[in-house]
Amino acid sequence: MALEAQPLLWLALWTLAVLARSSGEDADGGWRRPGPGAPAAVTEEEHCTVERRADLSYAEFVQRYAFSRPVILQGLTDNSRFRDLCTRQRLLASFGDSVVRLSTANTYSYQKDTLYFFGDNNFTEWASLFRHYSPPPFSLLGTTPAYSFGIAGAGSGVPFHWHGPGFSEVIYGRKRWFLYPPEKTPEFHPNKTTLAWLQDTYPALTPSARPLECTIQAGEVLYFPDRWWHATLNLDTSVFISTFLG
Repeated sequence: MALEAQPLLWLALWTLAVLARSSGEDADGGWRRPGPGAPAAVTEEEHCTVERRADLSYAEFVQRYAFSRPVILQGLTDNSRFRDLCTRQRLLASFGDSVVRLSTANTYSYQKDTLYFFGDNNFTEWASLFRHYSPPPFSLLGTTPAYSFGIAGAGSGVPFHWHGPGFSEVIYGRKRWFLYPPEKTPEFHPNKTTLAWLQDTYPALTPSARPLECTIQAGEVLYFPDRWWHATLNLDTSVFISTFLG
């Protein structure tokens, strides 16, 4: 069941900038955290249940995580240059006149969802940005990496779905992840966003029925194995890039 992204609208990249409340450059790259008007439920998890590793070798990655469970990677690459190029001001300067496609990412239905810039990107037009990105140094035999770059507002996200393995790095903001193994189908409504699921379904789950979850901070990379169910929720206006292993 592959994630499908239905093109809905073509807009200039500068329209995404209204998601940020500041034009200044700061620690958040100009993509400021949500103010008083943001959804009340956009909060971090109480306890991260995904391992964080800063000293992981490739051999251990393959043995312990690649085919069995997610892991959060820290400090394996230096993407400071890419991060500098992804500030609000720099993206507007470089791509402010570009036309981009906003998408919905509900796997089963497109009746109710949030829109954001995410999905297959034009590598010719975006090559000047992508060439500065250093993906995680781990790969899987027989796979080819493909990038997907995104900008999304607080409260948006991707409902539960599954596909092949991959990595997802947060450049600015925070992204909350929920993950279930392939054999454990999550309880969710096909027409509800991740935020609605968190508000309506999540509180009633027993401890054994709850997913693995964690908030991925800027500079961290989450690896998810093949066919693992996962949903995401952007806690702030977030800039992120995924490396799918297909």
